[in-house]
Amino acid sequence: MYFSKIVFFILCLSCSIGFSQSENDVYGKINVDKKDNFITLKAEVNNDGLLHIDKLFYNLIALKKGKGGNYSNNRQSGEFSIQPNENMEVSTIKVNLNGDEELKVYLFIKKNEKLISKDSLWILPKNIQQEVADKTDEKDFFLKGIVVDEAITKLGKDYHDLFYQSYLLSGIKYPFIIKIKEKPGMGRTSIILVEVEEIKIHEFFSRPDEEFLKSNVGVALERLYFYAKQREELRKKSKM
Repeated sequence: MYFSKIVFFILCLSCSIGFSQSENDVYGKINVDKKDNFITLKAEVNNDGLLHIDKLFYNLIALKKGKGGNYSNNRQSGEFSIQPNENMEVSTIKVNLNGDEELKVYLFIKKNEKLISKDSLWILPKNIQQEVADKTDEKDFFLKGIVVDEAITKLGKDYHDLFYQSYLLSGIKYPFIIKIKEKPGMGRTSIILVEVEEIKIHEFFSRPDEEFLKSNVGVALERLYFYAKQREELRKKSKM
């Protein structure tokens, strides 16, 4: 009986070590193809190990800064699996970049909410050929405070404006993109959603009432605060 327990413990330990090593064998990189003002960004993931790995998650983000200082962003994310010794392209983003514009690109690869690989590059306006590798921590990277407007009605856009104003005044800049989304509801109403990393934070039926919209801004900001807190706790535990 005692011997069986020892064997079981050794087997579990071996599986744990093997899985950890398999994670270390997976890495992502950003490939760039430039043709005039058109840039194609490709997120590539490689598995140099001997194990099949599933339930991986990629996050590819391109942030463009225009001549006037305005920002636009394109983000793609999704779940994938990869075979041993496989080299695969998980995402592609195409960007039109003028010589006076700046582009920053970030790629994160996760497994069970743990960051296992990252890559980043800059294309600067003064010299479009110069790509600068940037040591980026997901907690500190450049996209802090970004709110994306995906509303489809005036009420939805009004909510986005109210939300963004309150978010700026709060002085908090979360290290993730917040999306204000909207979809058709019943009759003339619509459903407004606040979403982060494919997770629904808050949802409500629209109503042409400014105080009602403001109250839902407050609810969303409160829930975002607790989401960010739990997210950070999980991130710290994954590093232990």
